[in-house]
Amino acid sequence: MNILFSYFCTGTVDRRERERSLLLLSDMSIEDQIRTIEQKVEALIRDEPGVFLVEIRIKPTNNVKVFVDADNGISIEKLVQYNRKLYKDFEENGFFPGGDFSLEVSSPGLDEPLKLHRQYLKNRGRNVEVVKKDGSKTEGKLMSATEAEIVVEETIGKNKKKEVVTHTISSDNIKTTTIQIKF
Repeated sequence: MNILFSYFCTGTVDRRERERSLLLLSDMSIEDQIRTIEQKVEALIRDEPGVFLVEIRIKPTNNVKVFVDADNGISIEKLVQYNRKLYKDFEENGFFPGGDFSLEVSSPGLDEPLKLHRQYLKNRGRNVEVVKKDGSKTEGKLMSATEAEIVVEETIGKNKKKEVVTHTISSDNIKTTTIQIKF
């Protein structure tokens, strides 16, 4: 489940004013903005060792998406708390001139690929789809993960013809890994 909270603020209505406020950000590259936001998020979660930052995305329209996760899942209340604190920080410090930004703090949804080793560890025992760099796919249960490789157990066939095949996939060979829901 992807949990999402968003605040939107426009400090200007006039299109020319909006364009001018976007130009003021040209002093800071997207990478610099992301690093600054990473520091702010890390400061927010510092006292909670089970919580970790997954990714930050900033669109040219100043739509900021912050993905936070936790080893044992993260509550809606905690995401709301982070969102409110970050939003207030952005406003008070004029991080986006004219207050022209939107902020979304959420947990990564099932449609988001695993990005960090810590996410692989958290999702051991779950069904995954691994797309390798050559385009081939492996589906099965994530059994283990190290920094160097993951192990996925694939079940082939049914009933008496059922066979379990173990795949060891090098981390260097993984393009994406997504969680799969099986019913």
